[in-house]
Amino acid sequence: MSIATKTGDAGETSLMYGRRVPKTEARVDAYGCVDELNAALGFARVTATDSFLTEQIYAVQKDLVTVMGELATAPEDLERYVKDGFQLTSSAMTDRLTSVVEDLEKNRLGKFKGWAVPGKTMDSAALDLARTVCRRAERRVATLMANAEKFNVEILRYLNRLSDLCWLLARYAEHLHDEGHSTGENR
Repeated sequence: MSIATKTGDAGETSLMYGRRVPKTEARVDAYGCVDELNAALGFARVTATDSFLTEQIYAVQKDLVTVMGELATAPEDLERYVKDGFQLTSSAMTDRLTSVVEDLEKNRLGKFKGWAVPGKTMDSAALDLARTVCRRAERRVATLMANAEKFNVEILRYLNRLSDLCWLLARYAEHLHDEGHSTGENR
């Protein structure tokens, strides 16, 4: 079977289990933004020069597959989705991110004053780009959630925590650079 099914040529796409919806639907927009986020994090991971960064990013990317799958499933098909062995976004996923955030703040970085300007290093720039894509995904999910009768609020919590984590990972990348290269600031 070809990847070019041509079934989307008229502006529709299929959710999990074949339900056809317009490509402009809020659900499609939301999981599309999460897909962009996963791609941005893939770039951040492949350019990362530190194993802690690559490990954290990869763990998040695996979580995002869960988030995308849930978002790409109509509410009326979620029971079937779970029955088929797929996972839903859980508080344990968000809690894992929270513990990494706390570790970065307490043990690796300390407190921050002022604003960060993206682009100090390749690693931090890639993570800051991923953070902004994450914030967009978060806004799209919030829109979807506001208009849905039944919605897993953990998805929004997860994305909110993830944007915090991306910001901190970017600062951690800069910290590593500063420790290894005390010759001055990059422009």
